[in-house]
Amino acid sequence: MRQQDVPQERNQTLGGNRKALYAIGDDGQYGRVASEGWSIEEIVTTQAVEEFERLANEAWDRANRGLVSWLEYHMYSSRMDLSLLSQTTGFFKWTIRRDFKREIFEKMSDRRASIYASIFGIEVEEFLSIPQKVK
Repeated sequence: MRQQDVPQERNQTLGGNRKALYAIGDDGQYGRVASEGWSIEEIVTTQAVEEFERLANEAWDRANRGLVSWLEYHMYSSRMDLSLLSQTTGFFKWTIRRDFKREIFEKMSDRRASIYASIFGIEVEEFLSIPQKVK
């Protein structure tokens, strides 16, 4: 993409900020160009956020009924999936799936709970207790 073709459609999901894109300049070299985003990006981002909110609400309902632990809710409300949570914690996916089980979650070590809590940006007590439901 050429520098003059970089979209400037004021994507609302960027919150008034701009982001750097690389484009070809008049000299034929790649360089950074500030972009305000474009409408397609805004649509896709909005859909992804809505999907994570839906998944978080479903996880909250399952956890509230005692079918799963609060971990699944925290994962989705933080806009993460199993792969991303595994990468950020360093835990294997199968161990995270195991922590989704209520009985395993309730026996979780303090160290493991503190790792999860720090990833979600909350205190351990908040991580282990009933969270406020999103929307």
